[in-house]
Amino acid sequence: MKSIIALIFLVLITSCKQDTVKEISIKDDIAVLASDAYEGRETGTKGEQEAAKYISERFKALGLQPKGTDGYFQVFSFKPKSDPHAEVIFESQATDSMITGTNVLGYIDNNAKNTIIIGAHYDHLGYGGEGSLYREKDKAIHNGADDNASGVAVLLNLAAKLKKTNTNNNYLFMAFSGEEMGLLGSNYFVKHPTFDINTANYMINMDMVGRLKADNTLAVYGTGTSPRFKQVLHAVNKSFKLVEDESGVGPSDHTSFYLNDIPVLHFFTGQHEDYHKPSDDADKLNYEGMELISDYIFDVIAELDNSGKLAFRKTKDDSGEMARFKVGLGVVPDYLFDGKGMRIDGLREDTPASRAGLLKGDVVIKLGDSTITDIYGYMRALSVFEEGDRTKVVVDRNGEKIEADLEF
Repeated sequence: MKSIIALIFLVLITSCKQDTVKEISIKDDIAVLASDAYEGRETGTKGEQEAAKYISERFKALGLQPKGTDGYFQVFSFKPKSDPHAEVIFESQATDSMITGTNVLGYIDNNAKNTIIIGAHYDHLGYGGEGSLYREKDKAIHNGADDNASGVAVLLNLAAKLKKTNTNNNYLFMAFSGEEMGLLGSNYFVKHPTFDINTANYMINMDMVGRLKADNTLAVYGTGTSPRFKQVLHAVNKSFKLVEDESGVGPSDHTSFYLNDIPVLHFFTGQHEDYHKPSDDADKLNYEGMELISDYIFDVIAELDNSGKLAFRKTKDDSGEMARFKVGLGVVPDYLFDGKGMRIDGLREDTPASRAGLLKGDVVIKLGDSTITDIYGYMRALSVFEEGDRTKVVVDRNGEKIEADLEF
């Protein structure tokens, strides 16, 4: 592990001119963060701590100021949840029964009134565990190249660009831990901020931005959390087919900030069949796509630079209630689908969906008594079922409506 870190920093400090730093590419950062040496970066493990050290050294080399409670680090301890829906209790002192995670924070101080927060989680699943979709008996490292070494690498790329730009905002760059266990690092930060959080302008989150597809579809969530966002997103867009969602609530760290009345934008290139599996490796990523996304986010920030502090607006799901379900179909939803219904982007073997004869590309338009118009309607419909229940599902398959029997 140390040999990998030593190698990358040999590149970092080698330069043609004195007092300059050779640029580290998005691909270079992912090669380190998604390597076997970090053993999947599970929160509380040695691999997570080594990854945190790497990110802090990158922040230091880029000239970012430390903004944690201990240099670049903000440590938090918690008891693992027995009930996945229970609120996590953070503890002031760690014990053997607790898990300790580490957020990594770097700051660019432009002597401005407001601060833009740019974040991405760096933790992943280690050797698998509860969140894994890997069904083989042998243990395997889940390197999480897309989820979410990709987001951290784009964050570091943005930090390098913004360090060279004089702006009307300060920047707080945050690499979160504990996301896979329930947005714990971001949740802890908003409760224990290391700067005056009332001066936060808006928050940008990147989670799984490494698999831009051939049609350049990019999902952007939180577009309704400030009146300025939609106009700016379209004004600077030159490359992407945007799929927009107004909601500030979702399964990533931007939710913690939205629930603290901070406008948010969350960028995402979609799920895939390697999600939460050992096969989510660096060789499957679209590096040119990540460069495009970094440039796009930079342009969004630049366009918003003279807008002052953005107004916050609650979205229609401001309660923050997420659908809870005890069963699943065994499919990977296509989160970038912008038609009516929920399109299936992948299926696992021996699941309710596969046994019912559903196929990749099918669009679920009815589940039980509920008409499905989007992914949220699908989750609400799914939440009423329990193991052993039987119902019918209707899908649109290339324009033909097909009905099938389901058993959970």
